[in-house]
Amino acid sequence: MSPFRLLAAASLLTLATSASATSFVITTDWTVDAFRSSSDATSSSTKDNKVIRAARDDAASFVASNGAIRGAQLEAALLQIREQAPQLQASDAQLAEAILSY
Repeated sequence: MSPFRLLAAASLLTLATSASATSFVITTDWTVDAFRSSSDATSSSTKDNKVIRAARDDAASFVASNGAIRGAQLEAALLQIREQAPQLQASDAQLAEAILSY
């Protein structure tokens, strides 16, 4: 299962159950663990991971500023995640928090 599908599934689960912040953190932790344990067997997967890792500083700025600061690397990661999982219903803030946890 691709890392983005895991992220999408966890985010959808969180949204579907109207989870509290605590359960979002638990879900995010689960997603991060699954994301990290997935193999980088393909170059596409490795590239995806690099884009996500590169967006961590931008994600931190985004979260700290309540969305006012939107860096180019975060935008690239959000675009990539949404291209990989078009059915995803997560907000930019939720994805940024998940990227920070990765």
